[in-house]
Amino acid sequence: MTRRGLRITGRGRSTGRGAHRRAVVRQAAALCLVHPDAELYERLPLLREALALPGVFAGSLPGADGLLRFLDHAERVGRAALAEHYVEVFDFTDRHSLHLTWWTDGDTRRRGTALLRFRDAYRRHGLDQLDGELPDFLPVVLEFAAATRTDDLLRDHRPGLELLRLALLEAGTPYAGPLEAVCATLPGPSPADRAQALALARSGQPREEVGAGAGLPPHGGLPYGHLHRLPVITGDR
Repeated sequence: MTRRGLRITGRGRSTGRGAHRRAVVRQAAALCLVHPDAELYERLPLLREALALPGVFAGSLPGADGLLRFLDHAERVGRAALAEHYVEVFDFTDRHSLHLTWWTDGDTRRRGTALLRFRDAYRRHGLDQLDGELPDFLPVVLEFAAATRTDDLLRDHRPGLELLRLALLEAGTPYAGPLEAVCATLPGPSPADRAQALALARSGQPREEVGAGAGLPPHGGLPYGHLHRLPVITGDR
């Protein structure tokens, strides 16, 4: 599909205008959430044009302005400064992790099973993942959602996405904009604060496991059971 993480070998699912709008936002966010390089900067005008098309955003999709704010920032500061900021935001702390299974499973053996679910989902839709990234890397998942017009993986990991959005807002980084846009493509309102996001995490759907007791989440079988230990939840630094 693109160089970012997936290669299409079959056909995605096509639906109506609303799905197309969401796909545009998700693909644009995928491009914005990888380490900035020359190709990203070459595509900035195209991204801005796609987000402004009347046929795509008649009435505007809520949250799309977060992407536009990010594009403004990227153009203003330039590639070198944005790349340095990306490393500061994403490479030195798990509390801004772009890997969705970290939010559900942390650094545990359960994570391997969770990663296989992503690969299986891609294959069911005729997609091959390119080498170089884990299948739960958010830009890869967003490309998958955009290509197939499905959002099951994003919905399953909604609490983690919302916690990441809140953490980036708290950090005051322009990278919060793409996360705001992604969360706005999902049904229902986003949690207003960390307490609501944690409540959403605690009420997550039970996950199907393979084998007796395989990969069981901690704390009574609920997903996201490790999140009480995170700075993003406790407010500790």
